[in-house]
Amino acid sequence: MDTNNWRPVPGGGEPAMQDWRAHLQPDVRQIIAIKIQETLKNHLPFSGQEGLQELKKIALRFEEKIYTSATSLCDYLRKISVKMLTMETRNTGNDDTEA
Repeated sequence: MDTNNWRPVPGGGEPAMQDWRAHLQPDVRQIIAIKIQETLKNHLPFSGQEGLQELKKIALRFEEKIYTSATSLCDYLRKISVKMLTMETRNTGNDDTEA
């Protein structure tokens, strides 16, 4: 049995790409999804409990999409950060033009 699964496979094989996910605690993903939801709440209109549940679904789908497509923990965090920053910047830009 090969016990060196943590090492990158020469040529960029599949096991090295998924190894980072095995070390990520599930609560970290939940915390990130909550942060995404908070950002969405600040930038998307919603109404009542149903709207809040819809934002939660959107946040979870977004986090899952990034989680499955990321090649490393750094890539995962970078992609989420860039998207959140883009949302913040777009909203800030709109506020500046309305003043």
